[in-house]
Amino acid sequence: MAEAEAIRRYALEATVEPESIERARARAVELGADPISASVGAQIAVITAATAALNIVEIGTGAGVSGLWLLHGSPRATLTTIDNEPEHLAAARTAFTEAKIPPARARFITGRAADVLPRMNEASYDIVLVDADAEGVIEYVEHGLRLVRAGGTVLVPRVLAGGAVADPVRRDALTSAYRSLIQETQSSPAVLGALSIVGEGLLQLTTVPTDQR
Repeated sequence: MAEAEAIRRYALEATVEPESIERARARAVELGADPISASVGAQIAVITAATAALNIVEIGTGAGVSGLWLLHGSPRATLTTIDNEPEHLAAARTAFTEAKIPPARARFITGRAADVLPRMNEASYDIVLVDADAEGVIEYVEHGLRLVRAGGTVLVPRVLAGGAVADPVRRDALTSAYRSLIQETQSSPAVLGALSIVGEGLLQLTTVPTDQR
């Protein structure tokens, strides 16, 4: 266990975060917006870069940390980010301005994701990041899988729920939802799923074209 903890700590500390994202993180902490860790941010940046993503949806803006990481990985992408908290969106706008992200590359939507997502075009996005209220994670992932193109990817950080999903004694609704999401997607022929345990955890779900299932 000591070795595993040392490896986890090293992975967390090894990530170098761009200054613009560091500033956004500090602002997020002040707001209580709970940003993703730098190690998870680096992972999503690599995924967007490898995907050559051009159209990205983010469910849960926070103060802009995850959005900046997404665009850091794919400098040509356009990000649509959704949040119900105007204060968080305002902080994200400031972070994007400081990072010199052109206004045309970011679209901010104020509203409940459950209301906004059904109106968005299916199979139109390369990446969907789900980092909103955990109680709705399964619903949001279902929307995400509908929104991404064939071969597109849905990313779900915090999916380990602070380690609770690995504890068989924990059976509260939130932990059970995350556990079900992991188990069901791992066995689904519709997606390729991978679970990273770095940082707070990251579930990666890439859709499989119908003719390849």
